[in-house]
Amino acid sequence: MTKFLLAVHVLAAIVAIGPVTVAASMFPPAARRALAAPDDARAAETVQLLHRICRVYAGVGIAVPVFGFFTAGAMGVLGDAWLIVSVVLTVLAALVLVVLVLPRQEILAEGTAGDGPGTGSGTGSGTSTAGTATHEATRAATVQLAMFTGIFNLLWATVTVLMIVRPGSTTGA
Repeated sequence: MTKFLLAVHVLAAIVAIGPVTVAASMFPPAARRALAAPDDARAAETVQLLHRICRVYAGVGIAVPVFGFFTAGAMGVLGDAWLIVSVVLTVLAALVLVVLVLPRQEILAEGTAGDGPGTGSGTGSGTSTAGTATHEATRAATVQLAMFTGIFNLLWATVTVLMIVRPGSTTGA
């Protein structure tokens, strides 16, 4: 049963977390392109799609720690330091995604739809002070989002390494 649980846990991580990390990483530059070209419907659709992938697979990603706990219980490693650190980092990654990444994506995705902030609507020509300020604020928002996405990805990469190496573990590598 342990091997089955471990296989399901690893597959859930690949299928759920992989798409979130890729789509979240692609989102900031796609949002910059879409906001720079408000008449480009395809660019706006790309941003919407990337955000939807992140939202949906974030929900599916709940299966990863659920099967992880079942696997750890079956392996008898629930109290091991490497697992506890992995759990803490997983919680931090989830918080970064839910509190810092997804809400910022939502704001930028709404901006690419033409009815949210950052679209430049009502500013006249792109050379006005308000238009420049809006562009700079939008750029800063995408840069900040890229930073939070990088933190999310780094946390998951660290968890992955801990799961493989299991420092101090007597049950594996």
